[in-house]
This record gives sequence, C-alpha cells and structure tokens, in this order.
Amino acid sequence: MADPPVVVVADPIDRAAVETLRQGPCRVVDVSATPERLAEQLASAWGLIVRSRTKVTADLLARAPRLELVARAGVGLDNVDLGAARARGIRVVNAPQAATTSVAELTVALMLLLVRELLPSVASTKAGRWERGVHGHELAGRTVGFVGYGRIAREVAARLVPFGVRTMAFDPFVTSTSDRTELVDLDHLLAGADIVSVHAALTGENRHLLDAGAIGKMRPGAFLVNVARGALVDETALLEALRSGRLAGAALDVFETEPPTRRELLDDPRVIPTPHLGASTEEAQRRAGADAVAEVLRALQALPAEASPAAPPAKAPGAR
Repeated sequence: MADPPVVVVADPIDRAAVETLRQGPCRVVDVSATPERLAEQLASAWGLIVRSRTKVTADLLARAPRLELVARAGVGLDNVDLGAARARGIRVVNAPQAATTSVAELTVALMLLLVRELLPSVASTKAGRWERGVHGHELAGRTVGFVGYGRIAREVAARLVPFGVRTMAFDPFVTSTSDRTELVDLDHLLAGADIVSVHAALTGENRHLLDAGAIGKMRPGAFLVNVARGALVDETALLEALRSGRLAGAALDVFETEPPTRRELLDDPRVIPTPHLGASTEEAQRRAGADAVAEVLRALQALPAEASPAAPPAKAPGAR
C-alpha cells in the first residue's frame, strides 16, 4: 500500500482547519511553530500550505521534487513564484474571499480616523488634556476613489453608501459596475477624489503605480489609504507630499518593506500606520484556513479547484 501524500503546513493557520486536514487522505506535517524544520520536510512534500511568512521561491520549489500543490491561506500570491510553479506544473490555490469583510471594515475605519483626525484627540485626551473646538471633517459628501475595483473595493463602496459618499474607481479590467461607482481613468480619479483608496494586486508592471507624478495629481488636502500592497505607493513621494502639505494624511496597513524601516514615515503625525493586519481578524483567519484546506482536500480527491487563480494580469492595477 502506497504511503499517503505528505502535506506540509509551513505557516500558522487556524487550528481547526489543520485538524480537518488531518482527517483527509494525507499525512500532515505541521512545522508552523518550528519554521527551521521546513527545509528538511520539502523533499517528501506533496502539498505545501503557507500564509505570508514563507516565500515560495524557485529555489524552495527546486528542493521539493514531489510537490504538486501550493495553497496560500490568504488573498494575494506575491509570495509565490507563479512562473516557477507553472513551469513545474504545480497547482497554486488561495483563499480569495476569506479576508474581504475584514479588509473592507478596516478600510472604512481608517477613512474615518483620517477624516475626523481622531488619533491626535485620543492621544491628547489620554495625556490628560481636554482639547475641544472644531476638529476634523465629516465623511458625508466626500468622494472616494478606488485604485482597483475588485471584491474588497466593492465591499468598501457598499459600506460607504450610508455615509452619503460618492465613489469612483479606476480599473482597466472592469468594464461595468452594478453599483453607483463611476468608472474613470486614473488621472480623473486622482484629481477628483478626497480619499484615494488602494485595492490593487501588486504585479511586475505596477510597482509605484502611485509615484511622485501620480501623487502630484491628487487633489490638495486629499487623503491616501493603502490596504493592498506597500510597493504600489512610492513612500518617498508620499512623505514629501505630506511634508509639503499637499496631502492631509495617509493610512497605511502595508509598506514597501515589512516590518517598515522608514521611521520618518511612521513618525509623521499625519500618518496612521498599522502592521498589515487587514486580514488578521479571527473570523478572516478561520475562513482562510478552512478555504485553503478545502482546496487541498479537493486536490487530493482530484477535483477541480474552486478558487485556483491565474497569475495576476500583467498590466493591472489588478483588483483585489
């Protein structure tokens, strides 16, 4: 009798999902708590489950001659070398819907924090001061522009409807919308949005999509929110726009380098930084683990994938 396929869990995922996987027709090797053991398990791995910590490079794939499946318990696939996987015929799946609600809710929260200028008030009150007077603005009546109009951006737009917000979006791969969001070109969006919200997948062609030139086209006093990928925004250009007063503030859940190393960006009082936690709610992580494991079990049963993505479009933004 042949040995069962080995599925290696490289990164921490929901424990209930791991237990579900153990009931399947495979042998589970969980090295999520001891990542230094991953290398020794690759030679026998049929499947590999990752989140963000493990980078599935061409070199890693070369050390896994039996590998047939990579499952990411998350949305993006920029930590997986899709070209190298495709060349080997390795199936790559993810959990594209798991974090939608969590990231959408975080986006709205960041918008409110920015527009109402709440963090300075929280800090001053905790410090014992009582600084009232006119402070911040309303979200109502403002225009939000989405760079990338995929699943998450559409959920954000739906949550903004009760606030009385106008929405528009730039996404060359979206030709129509079923909501009130207006599709526009990027220049129109940058010039017209009070809040620019980034929801694009990172590709080889859209790094620094929002560079100095693009940021320079943004409406004076506008805000920038990035919950997608840090490299979509040129942080040097962003910092200069904040320091010059052209932009009123930015909320960043993602950075070009993570953990971020630009102290001047983190220390700027107009920046709200969070540690890439858009998908880090308990609910989202339960869904991500369950969805990734479901895809592994489908592959073990030779069923077609339900969430197996192709490589992101080369000329995105590539909406998420």
